[in-house]
Amino acid sequence: MTTTTAPAVTRRPVADGPSLARLTGVELRKLADTRAGRWLLATIGLIAAAIVTVQLFVLDDAEQTFTAFFVPSLLPVGLLLPVLGILSICAEWSQRTALTTFALVPRRERVVVAKLVAVVLAALASVGVSLAVAAVGTLLAGATGGAGDWNLDWQLLPHAAVLQVANVLMGAGFGLLLLNTPLAIVTYLLLPTVWSILSAMVRALHRPAGWLDTSVTMEPLLGAEVTAGQWGRLAVSLLVWMVVPLAAGLVRTLRREVS
Repeated sequence: MTTTTAPAVTRRPVADGPSLARLTGVELRKLADTRAGRWLLATIGLIAAAIVTVQLFVLDDAEQTFTAFFVPSLLPVGLLLPVLGILSICAEWSQRTALTTFALVPRRERVVVAKLVAVVLAALASVGVSLAVAAVGTLLAGATGGAGDWNLDWQLLPHAAVLQVANVLMGAGFGLLLLNTPLAIVTYLLLPTVWSILSAMVRALHRPAGWLDTSVTMEPLLGAEVTAGQWGRLAVSLLVWMVVPLAAGLVRTLRREVS
């Protein structure tokens, strides 16, 4: 009696899905796919241009410099970037596409990383927009009799990048933690305001506010010089308002049941 040996079955490793670069490209497209995302991106550019236009009329001729146009344009953009981070994170849940997304890419952490990389790239691009509108403002200032001084302390560029990346990641952290667009936006805007009011009213909170109030700890980034102590206070505030929400939100996203 003869026996036949069944051929060995070669098991191929399960693919992780699309590469991180491809996932990031998809997430970048998603930022402009929705009406809210398109309007938000357009608003960021328009506000930066509007700030420079206002500066042309309110600044004295001698003050119309590249730096004077660049720095003020960072502030309103920094207020909108957290909303962009929230929209990017929460869109999967608000539009009920999470089931499809996580079916195509079962490892949810890869999707989250791609979203974070996409919003960081958007934040860095916003710095480029501020530079561009500041350059236009400087050209117009020179053409209309203003100083038109192109002098810029180049330390402002990494500081601006840190400022905007931190802003967008704080918003993304709240989005991951709450997974609900309206709730995340309201909470992100409300909590720092409540903290600022309490720290102003309660004397015992004055000193902690210097370490935890991001409106205080981020302010030095608008200048060319940031001391070691200021970097330390910024790190502590970002640990509380950015790192903790991101870490807790990642855990919640990985464990949440998709329906």
